[in-house]
Amino acid sequence: METLKQVIREGVTAFHGAAYVKQQLLQCGFQELQYGADWKVEQGRGYVLMPYPAMLIAISIGELGEGSALRLAAAHTDSPCLKVKSNPELPGKCCVRMNVEPYGGLLKSTWFDRPLGIAGKVVLNGRDVFHPEVRYMKSEQAICIIPSLAPHLSKENKQQEIDVQRELIPIAGSYEDADFLSVYLEQVLQVQRNEILDYDLYLYNMEQPEETGIRGDLFTAPRIDNLASVAALLEAMEETVSSKHKNIAVAAMFDNEEIGSRSKQGADSVLLLQVLEKLGTALGIEESEWKAGIAKGFLLSLDGAQGYHPNYSDKSDPTNPVYLGKGVVIKTSASQRYVTDSEASAIIKKLCFYADIPWQQQVNRSGMPGGQTLGPMISSYLPILGADVGIPMLAMHSARELAAGGDYQALVKLVKAFYQYGASE
Repeated sequence: METLKQVIREGVTAFHGAAYVKQQLLQCGFQELQYGADWKVEQGRGYVLMPYPAMLIAISIGELGEGSALRLAAAHTDSPCLKVKSNPELPGKCCVRMNVEPYGGLLKSTWFDRPLGIAGKVVLNGRDVFHPEVRYMKSEQAICIIPSLAPHLSKENKQQEIDVQRELIPIAGSYEDADFLSVYLEQVLQVQRNEILDYDLYLYNMEQPEETGIRGDLFTAPRIDNLASVAALLEAMEETVSSKHKNIAVAAMFDNEEIGSRSKQGADSVLLLQVLEKLGTALGIEESEWKAGIAKGFLLSLDGAQGYHPNYSDKSDPTNPVYLGKGVVIKTSASQRYVTDSEASAIIKKLCFYADIPWQQQVNRSGMPGGQTLGPMISSYLPILGADVGIPMLAMHSARELAAGGDYQALVKLVKAFYQYGASE
């Protein structure tokens, strides 16, 4: 659980989460590859590349031979939040207000009355026009808060949808300042104002992860979706350094899933396919043989699953509910919003049997399609058998979500087994 807690603490934005995972992998022996360079790779070694901020791909090459296979797992680094707009200073009487917009499908009402920090990347003057300098920043204290309206004043608006542009605006101080963000960035980054060209900054919930429940079996934190999957991939990848596996284990962690994945660093791009092509070349495998090997591989798409909510039992399928604390979830959908088919499901169930991992199977309630994952996107351009798997959650997309610690540990165990088992086992 400590890895999960630390990934959530560090991963206040997708930039910070990816950077932290990269740092951890380098510390345990992985070597960095440059996306645009020629690669030299060896069996028994681990590698990591970050083509763009907020996403990375880790590769662990085992001792290849008969029974070796491609084991590809994917997750996403981003979470629903509030993005700071350009020129964010909103006029107000005796207070500083910050203009923001939603990123992803956040549960708006949960962002009121929480301590919000600001983090992201700031772009500065660089050595030339096409090479600006990029710096990450993260406030160490709460910068703003979105105060809710007292119930005495909001009775007539109780059932109305939240007006994001009017109501979801944070307050950053009890004074008036027409240029407060630029002043703050100057101080934090120790730069002159004219050096700041642009930024991608986000507000994040500063509350810390906590174990809760009478027995401490539940886990509550911001950004469980989908940093729980990222943390599981990190733990599994770290173990491949010391284990003698014989597969090609790949962990792809993409950005922008919460807004559709259609970006250069998102899963719905050619980036992963190009990386795999470069890997086959670096391993000296003939193109036709490599393509055939990919087709015989397996994709594990990792993302949170909607758990059974005891206060809203009618939101779950009557015969396929999934419960917190009962194990990992295999997600299926007739509309292919999840990539799992019966063959892939059978493989995951058998893997869980061999590794003694508790599992559940989810089907969405009819009429409630649920979200789409990375699995169908990746399989649309990469012909590979795959399954969507995750941990059950409550309050998904809230500023603070809820899961069970045992389910996370089961997910870690599953990903480790996925990377370790050979085709003949």
